Amino acid sequence: MTAVRPENEGAYGDPYGEPYGGDPYGADPYRVPDPAGQYDPHGDPYSDQYRAVVDGLHDPLTDPLPGQQPQQPQQYAQPQPQQYQEPQQPYEQQYGQQYDQYPQPQQYEQPYQQPYQQPYEPYEAYEAPPEPDRRTMGLRQPRAEELARRRQQQYQQAPVPPPRVDTPRAERPSGPTRLERLRAERAKKPGPGIIASRFIGEVFITFGVLMLLFVAYQLWWTNIRAGQQAGGAASDLQEQWGDGKAKAAKKGVDPARKAGAFKPGEGFAIIHIPKIGIKAPIAEGVSKSAVLDKGMVGHYGEKPLKTAMPWDKKGNFSLAAHRNTHGEPFRYINKLEAGDQVVVETESTYYTYKVTRQLPSTSPSNTSVIDPVPEQSGFRKPGRYVTLTTCTPEFTSKYRLIVWGKMMDERPRDKGKPDALVD
Repeated sequence: MTAVRPENEGAYGDPYGEPYGGDPYGADPYRVPDPAGQYDPHGDPYSDQYRAVVDGLHDPLTDPLPGQQPQQPQQYAQPQPQQYQEPQQPYEQQYGQQYDQYPQPQQYEQPYQQPYQQPYEPYEAYEAPPEPDRRTMGLRQPRAEELARRRQQQYQQAPVPPPRVDTPRAERPSGPTRLERLRAERAKKPGPGIIASRFIGEVFITFGVLMLLFVAYQLWWTNIRAGQQAGGAASDLQEQWGDGKAKAAKKGVDPARKAGAFKPGEGFAIIHIPKIGIKAPIAEGVSKSAVLDKGMVGHYGEKPLKTAMPWDKKGNFSLAAHRNTHGEPFRYINKLEAGDQVVVETESTYYTYKVTRQLPSTSPSNTSVIDPVPEQSGFRKPGRYVTLTTCTPEFTSKYRLIVWGKMMDERPRDKGKPDALVD
């Protein structure tokens, strides 16, 4: 029992040794061991005193050792005796009525209960908002910390998707899928490049059609229109000449012989070129819109290019007409050769000229070709001449083609047509 006391442990801290450190083999427990193995009666002078004190204890287990305070015994509350109380009288004995067969149970005051308080959740650490960057008022790239905080907030606020329920897939119907149909429809729609190429192609086609229409108008319709106008002018002129004969017979004066008898654009003669089959009215002036575009042959009758009339005794009767389009009266005058005849018919006379020379090309500003005696015509002295002028090459107006002739016969109308007009 003394082995649990710390002061009674065996030698060298052995808890299983003999009491008070004694020898387990019967040696004296109070003897100080000699290193040489011999007993030394003077080794511990206080061993006998300590032994005497321990032997004098009444209870070695509980009594305190010398120098220690005795342990006070634990005090327990004494039970109070319960006082006797007189039993209460039944209710019917006090008030004469039977209210309840059994007495009412004694009511006890319930102890105070503190209301339930929900435990406080731990507070999260407060994070101060980042200070704004006041270096600039414009846009700036966020820092790495701000980007990380934004991503964390987005992740926390992102709704949790519902669990996916795998359903058995239905078999795909035969035919193209919806994506394939969309791609096919998109392929059918033309792209911007195709639309632009189509627009440009339509513009060129329209322009080409307009050019063809213009060419057709110039080469075909103008000839038809001018031929109709020239034919009508010739018919009107011949009818006018029929009425003029009666008037001239009454007055005795030929109106064609009067000076200034014709106004610009007014017809006064008809030219015949049997070799190339030409019969066209001759009008005063060479205006393009008033004379030439109407399919008629114009006479240089205005200054500074004023020339003679066929009935003049001397001079150069000069004429001009279109070679292409607008009736093209002089288109084939390049085929005339020396000796071919040109007849000018007036109200009273037929004037017959014989072709002498041709100038294939000359400048449009070369007005000497219509002089009274042209320089390149081969004529050396004044006479009664005729000059035909037109554009060359065909369908251009870069140069002029000239044909000269000399008068060979003057025949009154009452004597009939000249030999050149007789079939």
